[in-house]
Amino acid sequence: MSSRVATARSASSRLCSPLGGPGSARLIERHSRVYRHMWLVFASGVAEPLFYLLSVGVGLGAIVGTVAGPGGHPVPYRDFVAPGLLAVSALNGAMYDSTFNVFFRLKYAKLYESVLATPVGPAEVALGEVGWALLRGAVYAVAFTLVMAFMGLIRSPWGALAVPVAVLISFAVAAVGVACTTYMRSWQDFDYVLLVALPMFLFSGTFYQLSVYPRVIAGIVRWTPLYQGVVLLRDLVLGAPSPSLLWRAAYLAALGVAGLILAGRRIARLLLV
Repeated sequence: MSSRVATARSASSRLCSPLGGPGSARLIERHSRVYRHMWLVFASGVAEPLFYLLSVGVGLGAIVGTVAGPGGHPVPYRDFVAPGLLAVSALNGAMYDSTFNVFFRLKYAKLYESVLATPVGPAEVALGEVGWALLRGAVYAVAFTLVMAFMGLIRSPWGALAVPVAVLISFAVAAVGVACTTYMRSWQDFDYVLLVALPMFLFSGTFYQLSVYPRVIAGIVRWTPLYQGVVLLRDLVLGAPSPSLLWRAAYLAALGVAGLILAGRRIARLLLV
């Protein structure tokens, strides 16, 4: 018992460092070894936004024609939709791993109890989980960006920043996802995740300009993380960068850092008692 208390105190003392340490890399390595034999499951999330691009962007786009893009300039509908779906791809990769999988490891596999019995602290656990979810989101984003490049949907050299921005989206979503998951008590609580994720997907400017929505709904959407990511990616890919993109990137970064710190503190509170 005394050794467990000492281990808990040692881990708790490292909580003050939100950047974690080498233990987070070990946790990411552990997940990569597990998924080595389930690579198809890991990669399956690329398919959903790709199907939307081919069906809505290309299929429906042939009927729609052109729409107003950044700055009001007309662009083909598929060019308008593709950056938004890239943001969705980054979100999907980060969200599902940082919520459903983290909940299973926390409540059923009891993985973190074993990890915290080692010199790894709760901040490192949080950073490791966020890092792994971010890595998955980055893989999805790279794959989707390659498809966009192959289809000729990257129309500006600024599109080279598409993957870094997608990684930033994954970071914000993953950190908030891990933090929120620590408050969940059962699988039924994930209905709230879907309740948030689906409206964000549909209303964050992925398929339509924000101007088509009523003012109240548009005002809410403007502050969602996915909307910030959609605007960032669309303006860069279509070659319409502006200084306002800096505060949108800062918003996502601040959201990610806040979620990471909260996740570390919550893991410590749940397991180091």
